Amino acid sequence: MNKIKNTLFSNKPVTIDEKSLIMAIESSCDETACAIVKGGREVLANVVASQIKIHEEYGGVIPEIAAREHLEAVNIAVDEAFKQAGVKPEDITAFAGTVGPGLVGCLLVGLNATKSLALAYDKPFIGINHLNAHISANFIDTDLKPPFIALLVSGGHTQIIDVKSYSELEIIGETIDDAVGEAYDKVARLIGLPYPGGPKLDKLAQEGNPFAFKLPEAKVEGYNFSFSGLKTAVLRLVKSFDGKEMPTADICASFQECVSSTLLKKVKRATDERGYKQVVLAGGVAANSEIRKKIFNLKNEGYEVYAPIMKYCTDNASMVASAAFFFEKTFDDINVEVFSRA
Repeated sequence: MNKIKNTLFSNKPVTIDEKSLIMAIESSCDETACAIVKGGREVLANVVASQIKIHEEYGGVIPEIAAREHLEAVNIAVDEAFKQAGVKPEDITAFAGTVGPGLVGCLLVGLNATKSLALAYDKPFIGINHLNAHISANFIDTDLKPPFIALLVSGGHTQIIDVKSYSELEIIGETIDDAVGEAYDKVARLIGLPYPGGPKLDKLAQEGNPFAFKLPEAKVEGYNFSFSGLKTAVLRLVKSFDGKEMPTADICASFQECVSSTLLKKVKRATDERGYKQVVLAGGVAANSEIRKKIFNLKNEGYEVYAPIMKYCTDNASMVASAAFFFEKTFDDINVEVFSRA
């Protein structure tokens, strides 16, 4: 794969190929990340400064606090990435940064840092869609190539994407209300689990009976999803134990079974109807044990299944660098503005 990019100060073309080094910065939410990736697949440096401990006492991410933390961490993350990779700024082929979706104040920190580096060293700037980056985490250390069906599950998004080529991605299904990660966090709060609730709910679910309670699966047309009704059903279930001991693990397991089964049905339908045999799992919730297990069980039916290793499921900059290398629909205008929603 060869791409030609120009810099702001020169029309001399810069070739991006398998030997290229792309440095990327990611700051869409509460992780300040910087990475250097060679040829879209080989990670030379992967630095992530998490803010989870800071936001735990508030029960969720506070955007203003997150943005201030990014300001303090971004230069340190960049320096550490150069140190890990053993390269200098002059060795970098292009600089990539997340444009959106995400928290505006947070995105601005990382994107402005990326633009500054591109300008300072007269290298191409590449702006990346955060959701495409999550899909690209699957290119790291693999030989994955389109076409494939991608299931993207995160705190803010649940989508089925037909990745026809590096230049053509079509969202064919998405949630009409709560995203999977959002539903997990809300249910976790209902049963009294602390932030971040999703991973804690997943862990507790492994101790429970997934068939203890029959929870409703929303009947939504096509490949779309709905999880708000499921959340309400869990609320009613929790209230039914008022004054009595609540079987928390069984509730978690039953909720997780309903969510994971719904996702599996939609993904399998999409792959079968579109004639694909490659399935890709992406996004922060791709780390969920039951969702991961059900999707990987498709291997038993002859499908090729890909999912990032755990450290590339959650927000990181390696996936941003990989997206800059592979996907052709990027933002190369240095004046591009951040956006909050997909």
